[in-house]
Amino acid sequence: MKPAPFRYHAPKTIDEAVAILGEVAAEDGRVLAGGQSLVPTMAFRLAKPAHLVDINGVDELDRLTVEDGKLVIGACVRHAAFDRLVCEGPLGKLLADVVRHIAHYPIRTRGTFCGSLAHADPASEWCLVMAALDGEVLAKSARGERMIAARDFFAGIMTTALREDELLVEARLPLLPAGTRCGFYEFNRRTGDFALAAALASYRVEGGVIAEPRLAVGGAEPVPLRIGEAERVLAGAAPGDEVFRAAAAAAAAAVDPMEDAITDAAFRRDLVLAVTRRALERAAAG
Repeated sequence: MKPAPFRYHAPKTIDEAVAILGEVAAEDGRVLAGGQSLVPTMAFRLAKPAHLVDINGVDELDRLTVEDGKLVIGACVRHAAFDRLVCEGPLGKLLADVVRHIAHYPIRTRGTFCGSLAHADPASEWCLVMAALDGEVLAKSARGERMIAARDFFAGIMTTALREDELLVEARLPLLPAGTRCGFYEFNRRTGDFALAAALASYRVEGGVIAEPRLAVGGAEPVPLRIGEAERVLAGAAPGDEVFRAAAAAAAAAVDPMEDAITDAAFRRDLVLAVTRRALERAAAG
């Protein structure tokens, strides 16, 4: 099939893009960056936007830089940018590890980090990273701009706090302190598929015990989320198999797993148990 008719807009600045969005918001205007999620749904006419606002010509949105202790990721930065170390320290290494799990290389050369956030698939790797590390996004409209914390941004399955006339301008991730250990693990049926469950763990070791643990799970509930119950098990404990298993059990007990035609809640809960323990083991292995 082919997309339904739409009007194409190609702004050259952020201000021009948000002005157009303000004008077409009531007519289901959509933003096009990588298009790896939007274009297929348009081709099958599952999405029929009357206006398409292509932001690829906005040079301001292609920046990837460190500012004030945060990695700033513009709306047109592709997944493939993270194949290299985009910043020093643990965060750069973590992002380079995670990106290898996103779809396949041709998709990574077009799809964008911020587009993944705006699409808000519960199993998105970048959404999980944002939730785990308490990232934030900058949204801008003709009315002004606002910063939205990741915990408030993801509102449900493919639903976010973005308003119809807002452009997701950039995402921001705090740099991780030296010595932070990170581990990521996901389970999917085929390489490149979205995960049925995924986990991201980070912590530091001080005086032989775990400090500042972060444990987040994606793909299990409608939004990625940190699991406080598991973090409390980890905090102050010596890293090792026993505490990792206890934290994984706490995570599995805490989630309210989604169900679908091929994955029931019990199976997804077991997956949370497995991916959490393996994420923690990978963090320990460095």
